[in-house]
Amino acid sequence: MKRTFYKFNIMLLAGAGLILGSCTADSLEPTLTQNKTVEGSITKVDNLYSILKGAHNIMTGAGYYGRDMIATSEVRSDNCFSNGNSGRFTTQGEYEQNANTGFIWEEAYETIANANIIINTDVTTLEGDQAYGEHLQGAAMILRALAHYDLLRVYGQQNAATSGNLGVPVVTEFKGENLDPSRNTIDEVKAAIYNDLQTAFNMMDSAYDTDKTIVSKYVAKALEARVAVYFGDWGRAVSASEAVINSGLYSIVSADSYVSSWTADGGSNVLFELAFTSADNRGSNALSYIYRFPEDAPAGYGDIEVVSTVIDLFEDGDVRADILGYQDGGTRLRNMGKYPDTAVGADNIPLFRYEEVILNYAEALLETGGDALTQINLITANRGASAYATVTKEDILNERRKELMFEGFRFDDMMRTGMDMPYWGTAQNSLGTLSYPNNLFPWPIPIGEINANSNIEQNADY
Repeated sequence: MKRTFYKFNIMLLAGAGLILGSCTADSLEPTLTQNKTVEGSITKVDNLYSILKGAHNIMTGAGYYGRDMIATSEVRSDNCFSNGNSGRFTTQGEYEQNANTGFIWEEAYETIANANIIINTDVTTLEGDQAYGEHLQGAAMILRALAHYDLLRVYGQQNAATSGNLGVPVVTEFKGENLDPSRNTIDEVKAAIYNDLQTAFNMMDSAYDTDKTIVSKYVAKALEARVAVYFGDWGRAVSASEAVINSGLYSIVSADSYVSSWTADGGSNVLFELAFTSADNRGSNALSYIYRFPEDAPAGYGDIEVVSTVIDLFEDGDVRADILGYQDGGTRLRNMGKYPDTAVGADNIPLFRYEEVILNYAEALLETGGDALTQINLITANRGASAYATVTKEDILNERRKELMFEGFRFDDMMRTGMDMPYWGTAQNSLGTLSYPNNLFPWPIPIGEINANSNIEQNADY
């Protein structure tokens, strides 16, 4: 784990200017010089903000939420498949991953490393608004919790056929005595996530939350509800969702504004989104470019195609169907409306929407005997869809599928409810169905980490 646990990519203060500090991806040892630089460079609360922005920046990369985290979750679900236009995401979609394919391991632990620098800084020694410094530490705890959750749902053994209770290593220090940590249990990782989120919520002040591209106080509760739904902690999911709802800070986007909301930033339904601008010029590395190719181009990536039967999920008048469209002469069904900018990839990527909170709340109420019907109909009423007279678990999962499609939720919903997984080849030809549980559902620990740390146990069949 020496390879990535202590790696970071942050802006540090050096004299009158800023310098960029990072280890190389091939290093198996933490760079002690950089550790000293970090300790001597954080003198102001503003430095913590710069490091937090650095953590956000890691998350925007194509290897994490900028593309791969979302795209992989969709192409491994029953929503999408890879048509192999450019050869991208066929490995993921056909469940042929191996220990050399990596995925988000490095990026997630880089995010955690940045967060740990902020969390473990003594704010009382810094110049500036120390209350704001504590708020930033809470924000860093949310990012640390999110990264640990992402790692757990990708690499944890909770959906494997081989009996096991291994999660991922919980890392709470940028540097520490244990440079070769073993994998914590699933329950230990979950407990660490919940602890970070509760601590963060208590120490943050929403008065500082003026920018939706910086993780904010109520994201702690939205993430807590997400994790609680994933693990079936229904009472916790109810209370966490209610904290967001009762804040009165957010609202569901109306049917008339639904499609256009994906071209705007910071909507009333957004709790937290990753920022992108035309200056980033992500182009072909953008999430939009893997879902489709530019309308004025004869070819492009567009590897992730929508399964043709998905259009049948939507009734007439449901505005969520308007996100879908066809390319290649009307032959290929695609996500045309979410993250629409294929020119430079300048669309912000919402990671937490209020609609997800409502859906989490509805499901948790259903499981605890509450009024799930009222909550689920808040979604249908704002989508041009028919209201439910009664509501079942299947209804809620279907509404989640329609509302959160192409945002990376469907694979996890199928996993946490024990669904078998159909999967397809590049011509949408059926390759079969993987029964649940299955050793192909957890991702393999990257071989670089296995080689660097003898205490890390690989997942079965890799």
